[in-house]
Amino acid sequence: MRQIKAFCFALALIGAGHSVAQQPTLYVGGPGGSAQKLFQERIIPAFEATHKVKITYVPGISSELVAKLQAQRGKQEMNVVIVDDGPMYQAIQYGYCQPLTNAPVYSDVYETARFGGNAIGVGLVATGIAYNKEAFAKKGWKAPVSWQDLTDPKYNQRFTTSSLSGTYGVHTLVMFARANGGSEKNIEPGFDVIGKKLAPNVLSWSSSPAKLAEMFQNRDVDVAIWGSSRVYALKKTGFPIEFVYPKEGAAALVLAACPVVQNSAPEQSQAFVQHLVSPQVQQWLAEEGFGPTNSKTKLEGEIAKNVPYGPDFIKKLAKVDWDVVNQKRAEWTNRWNRTIER
Repeated sequence: MRQIKAFCFALALIGAGHSVAQQPTLYVGGPGGSAQKLFQERIIPAFEATHKVKITYVPGISSELVAKLQAQRGKQEMNVVIVDDGPMYQAIQYGYCQPLTNAPVYSDVYETARFGGNAIGVGLVATGIAYNKEAFAKKGWKAPVSWQDLTDPKYNQRFTTSSLSGTYGVHTLVMFARANGGSEKNIEPGFDVIGKKLAPNVLSWSSSPAKLAEMFQNRDVDVAIWGSSRVYALKKTGFPIEFVYPKEGAAALVLAACPVVQNSAPEQSQAFVQHLVSPQVQQWLAEEGFGPTNSKTKLEGEIAKNVPYGPDFIKKLAKVDWDVVNQKRAEWTNRWNRTIER
């Protein structure tokens, strides 16, 4: 009898080991802050409940996550990456993204959120102006309406935004170039105005969403160039922050996802990316400030007012020429570090 029990116990152990072996772990790299909380509390558990997989979330800014892919070339540890559109174009160019498998849900995604079948946009963000409404009222300041307004000396040491290592920093440079007669191909006006008029107003440059939010909450700054999703997340805490779409146009930022090449769980990785553009997940993302990329997602009330929503609205956002930006980014970064962020 003891031998039979021992044999059954051994079989149970083997079965348990087989079950564990059949459940891979996906490592998903994505944004931190409120987005990380959403992924860990809602998006990931919903996927794990219907798939035999465990997901570990790896937070980081987009440029850092792409740098990890580069460092792990040939032996990738991440299975899926979720990054801003600029770094995503770099990841695709460097061959880090596995082409997407066909899925019906992709046909519902707006054209502006497609990446040639190598990645897919999962959320839309507008880069514009964030300001502390309460602080502005106390100081008798009118709300900013233009990119040029941010160069006003009254904002001296009361303004912040990302350095050029972050997407908001790139948008800052490009939009100031455009607002002053330049473009991605003629960036000189951007460097000129930022160096002479905007930089003196900057308290500090920060690519950390948490740090920038903290600067607002501590009343260290009153105004910033920031993303609509970040502003909405802070606004939901009760902080008196407002978002402005500059009259010259707000820059479009597409948060995009792709399965990583040569990863250990390709099928589950593809399924997770499809999960991200499902109507339910798109609804959750909208609740955190990301405009839906799935055209079938319906929003109402305050959520619809606080995110880039609907085809007509999305068409108004200024698209950045990332082909030009990524070719010039290293050169621009060196110049930025020498002349702007010293």
